[in-house]
Amino acid sequence: MSPTATTDGTTNGTTNGTKGVNGHSQKLKFEKYYNVINNELTTTSKTRHNINPATTEPNAEVPVSTQEDVDKAVAAARAAFKPWSRLPFEERGQKLRDYADAIDSYTDDFAKVLTAEQGKPMAQSVQEIGMASAWLRAFSTMKIPEDVVEDSEERQVINRYTPLGVACGIIPWNYPILLMIGKVAPALITGNTIIIKPSPYTPYCDLKLAELGMQIFPPGVLQALSGEEDLGPMFTTHPDIDKIAFTGSIATGKKVLAAAAPTLKRVTLELGGNDPAIICDDVDVEAIIPQLATFSFLCTSQICMMIKRLYVHTKIYPKFLEAFCNHVKANFKVGPGTDPDNFIGPVQNSMQYEKVKDMYSQIAKQGWKPALGGDMPDDKKDGRGYFFTPTVIDNPPEDSRIVTEEPFGPILPILRWDDDDDVIARANDTKMGLGASVWSKDIERATRMAKELEAGSVWVNSHFEVAPGISFGGHKWSGIGTEWGQNGLKSYCNSQSLWLKKKS
Repeated sequence: MSPTATTDGTTNGTTNGTKGVNGHSQKLKFEKYYNVINNELTTTSKTRHNINPATTEPNAEVPVSTQEDVDKAVAAARAAFKPWSRLPFEERGQKLRDYADAIDSYTDDFAKVLTAEQGKPMAQSVQEIGMASAWLRAFSTMKIPEDVVEDSEERQVINRYTPLGVACGIIPWNYPILLMIGKVAPALITGNTIIIKPSPYTPYCDLKLAELGMQIFPPGVLQALSGEEDLGPMFTTHPDIDKIAFTGSIATGKKVLAAAAPTLKRVTLELGGNDPAIICDDVDVEAIIPQLATFSFLCTSQICMMIKRLYVHTKIYPKFLEAFCNHVKANFKVGPGTDPDNFIGPVQNSMQYEKVKDMYSQIAKQGWKPALGGDMPDDKKDGRGYFFTPTVIDNPPEDSRIVTEEPFGPILPILRWDDDDDVIARANDTKMGLGASVWSKDIERATRMAKELEAGSVWVNSHFEVAPGISFGGHKWSGIGTEWGQNGLKSYCNSQSLWLKKKS
């Protein structure tokens, strides 16, 4: 049995807080972290902590949830489902807007915690929090319309969508706030209840977001449980969970899909990417480089839709390569996210740090030519923190690992091309298909090329643009299904054909 916890850190059998909305209006404190089960703060006999990737110092303790905790949360979500789904749409929407307002009121607190657990610079943390509240407000008014597909003298047939029931959102460590809210908002507005499983690497903000939700939502509607690597399978195999929404690696996504199969859960997978950006010979090099550099190195390149392969036309290649490297060197300072001058923070965790180190080690082993950076980190010299200098590899072979794999770290290949059809074929030559872009002053040419790219999101003269009202998902091994937009809403619903006879 997991004891409940008060905000002063003691444990007892009651929920905490002064009475207010839902009886939980006490100001949030960000020193201690708990599971949220049925609008109670609970802890576990065993706890764990993660570390600050910029300092490797420990963050606070968090619960290590058990099967009993999962069962309690699922039972609470199931009990809450019918009352929540029967609540009028407008009331559910208002609660999402109230939740957005509540998150905004704690922007500074969440930003500090996000930078401490994820490593990203404070400015990027603040931006992520702002996007999360914007997503909530947008989804609060998004409704799936009923479609009258037949209306005759004899009958009317309506295609409508009904909520699935209990959803589980499995959240990654790169954008834990936005990607949690990006699952919570569509699940709740469509009438489902949801349990959040944060990444073991970044549990803090997600637990605190669920705690804040206690002030807004009825018991069982929004819950969160932290744990270790064994927690995910407890959710994906649970017989009373109806939907898994997973964001993470391709390898883990395959395991999620396999685990969900025996109970025929609905599954949405948003997985890795190896995004190409194709730069045509007519671009204004100086004008586009700031955007391209940002879309390559934002969040230390730990975003699935960052540019991972930059294809530059041979006619402008030398000028572009020099200008790109100069911009990165002049503008992208590396260091802790608490320093406002820094743009590139640490890689988030030791596992990813070792993977990125292995990629950097290939520079010398494979004879790649670094146009910028390329130095292996010296753990003894550089001290604490999982930092890398941004690195650009000059025209490596197309079959090299830096081209075929997703590094998920600040190392980028820039490659030459001179034929439209050839570069499209090279861009598509991957099992991944999350995002892609084409950059050109000739919009007709760029659009033609863009339509040939095999990716879920394709941009012309931009990259990594997302919006709550626009569906987002991957082709090939980059995912199954979509999130956000009308398609994302429908992924939390069953389709129902309602046949209404007008004459008995």
